[in-house]
Amino acid sequence: MPNKANAKKALRQAIKRAVLNKTRKDAYKKAIKATVKSATADEAKKMVISAQKALDKAARHGTIKKNTAARKLSRLMKKVNKLAK
Repeated sequence: MPNKANAKKALRQAIKRAVLNKTRKDAYKKAIKATVKSATADEAKKMVISAQKALDKAARHGTIKKNTAARKLSRLMKKVNKLAK
């Protein structure tokens, strides 16, 4: 346990950030899985929007990097477009 006040505050902040990051990561992972597991191409196209929002939000807040979000979205779109064919 930290002894100094600034170290205690840093620990509190780190714990809060870890919880927020985990929540955001879980959100985009669930959205991606739901999109991939959707039965029809129409469903998948609708669910891609929520996955994109979750990825963009995680990137905007610094949970993941911008290029990581773009890469994940690109790969997801490839899978969705494959379903449509």
